[in-house]
Amino acid sequence: MAKNKNKLKLTIFVYCLIAILIGFVIGGIGLIYFTLPYNEKLIIGQETYYSYNAEGEVNTVPVVIENGNMSIHFLELGNKYTGDCTYIKVGKDIDILIDCGSKSNSILTVSNYLNNYVTDNTLEYVIISHAHQDHYAGFATTEKVDSIFDLYVCENIIDFAKTNQKESAKVYGNYLRELKDEMEEGANHFNALQCYNEELVEQANGNMVQAQREYILDEENDISFQVLYQKYYEQNATSENDYSVCIMFSHGDRNFLFTGDLEADGEESLVGENILPQVYLYKAGHHGSKTSSSDVLLSAIQPQVVCVCCCAGSSEYTDTKDNQFPTQDFINRVAKYTSAIYVTSLCIDYDNDEYTSFNGNIVIISTKTEIGINCSNNNTILKDSEWFKSNRIWPNIS
Repeated sequence: MAKNKNKLKLTIFVYCLIAILIGFVIGGIGLIYFTLPYNEKLIIGQETYYSYNAEGEVNTVPVVIENGNMSIHFLELGNKYTGDCTYIKVGKDIDILIDCGSKSNSILTVSNYLNNYVTDNTLEYVIISHAHQDHYAGFATTEKVDSIFDLYVCENIIDFAKTNQKESAKVYGNYLRELKDEMEEGANHFNALQCYNEELVEQANGNMVQAQREYILDEENDISFQVLYQKYYEQNATSENDYSVCIMFSHGDRNFLFTGDLEADGEESLVGENILPQVYLYKAGHHGSKTSSSDVLLSAIQPQVVCVCCCAGSSEYTDTKDNQFPTQDFINRVAKYTSAIYVTSLCIDYDNDEYTSFNGNIVIISTKTEIGINCSNNNTILKDSEWFKSNRIWPNIS
């Protein structure tokens, strides 16, 4: 009889344990449902939010924040998806964000990183290159989720002059709502064409503010950025990518070029409409796709360093391995100018949500006298990585 009682107690204990576990699972699902857009998937676990170094420790790259210094940070986004997000720190006081992809569940990853450097909760400049989710999801959340606009005071917002998106489209509609709210809170808003033309633009408060082609960030140390012209600020494009805002940052005689997802035709216009200098840094157009980083652009800028914001080898957009970011065609063209190519993230198994850091968060540090690169995971250039040796070929350069 005692054995039967013990067996009954054990059975009750097992059932109670199962019930508790089920409760935790249901509670977790409910938490995800009520804190994220219902159409987006969140991978549960710390690895969703942080970049890990080779020892498996949460890591950010230390940067000495001093007047006269500038640092450019290409961020990992905490998931298996390709997307862009670049943070720039100028001196002690100026914080700039260019894009915030890849999904709205990347916002926590991005804000955790920014909060290491943004000490006053203010982004002096926010630049949104074009209306694709992998570039502006962080600004285009549902009303249930805080966007970057909700989390930070944004003083000046520069975005795309044209789009093929309809206001009724869900993500674009979210963006317009969030942008309007931030403007009503006092943010200045200009599009790229208004900046290039230096137009007087009426703001939400009724004030007329002049957009600028060039923004001086630190006059004493010669740090600035300028909005470059390309024809799709005014002309219609079949690809949303070609509406991308193009920006050149300068620190003395060092230049850093950002072209969003601009493709070959837009790049030809960019070269034809601007006197482009040789650049130290080029953020690879369209994540290292075969349709961007054309010979026309590369021959003009002759980059020393190229940073690719992508999840390398991901089948998100195609199962054809040569066309997965960064593509073989991209590598063939860039290799003529530099082997210093860095990549943020690496896809292990897209279908099973497995990804890791490639270089991790890539940081370019520019001081008055020096410039260098440090990455949160490793500083291995692309062609020396194990992924490259298994998936790509370095071309013979004559």
